[in-house]
Amino acid sequence: MDLKDIRLITFSPTHTSRQVGEAIARGTAIKQLFVTDLTVSAGVPLVVGRQTLTLITVPVYGGHVAPLAMKRLEGIRSEGGPVVLVVVYGNRAFEQALTELQAFATGCGFKVVAGAAFIGEHSYSSSRYPIAAGRPDAADLKEAEDFGWKVADRMSETGEGRAFPVINLEHIPQPLQSPSSMEKFVQGVMEMRKRQTSGGKSAVPIADESLCTRCGYCVEHCPTAAIVRGDECHTLSDRCIRCCACVKGCPQRARSFETPFAPLLSACFAEQKRNCMIIG
Repeated sequence: MDLKDIRLITFSPTHTSRQVGEAIARGTAIKQLFVTDLTVSAGVPLVVGRQTLTLITVPVYGGHVAPLAMKRLEGIRSEGGPVVLVVVYGNRAFEQALTELQAFATGCGFKVVAGAAFIGEHSYSSSRYPIAAGRPDAADLKEAEDFGWKVADRMSETGEGRAFPVINLEHIPQPLQSPSSMEKFVQGVMEMRKRQTSGGKSAVPIADESLCTRCGYCVEHCPTAAIVRGDECHTLSDRCIRCCACVKGCPQRARSFETPFAPLLSACFAEQKRNCMIIG
């Protein structure tokens, strides 16, 4: 099949999902690329044609597609075109995120031809408690490019009038998971609940006023407008989704986020997982 262009649709507060998506798009060697970034705003309703290869990349929050990402994808529809679905998770587990995304995309008229789960630095990762720090790294992005090439090659084998090689993402290979690590993590979560620890759900990123220059980076890059210009050192807890875009991107490193999940995740999932991919 002759694909005329590729459209990357992404939700990527800390840029990991977008990085992976851009690498996959490069690998396809399809020259015309359109990017719809839903991180800061939902954009406008979009209908994608049959001869466009769509690539959707989103982060995983707690084993599910980030809820805000799903909400902002609602205006996307396809005329039966092919889609590659990619979730990016912080080295713990992507659980049902890919199948959730597949159900959504299929309902929007897409034909799922490939899927992948890539590792990205966890939102809670820090120098003190690293969780997949620095990923996607150069090797990950090269693997993403190779994946894109394989998808494009597979699509080129589909002649006009023939059905796309649709796939069920439930069959994607799962990353190796140490039973002891998961058991340790579950026990840690249960202990936090016994101590009535919120695990960061009610906490929000905080700013060091002595370091903050009020440059406005956090205001411009917050997906939910939880930080207001003129009051950059505060975060509206009822809007914050704990994506840590403000923490990761602050030029002055004035923001931080404290959660008991960080040391637990760092201790339980220090062993780096491999990316998982499947093509129809």
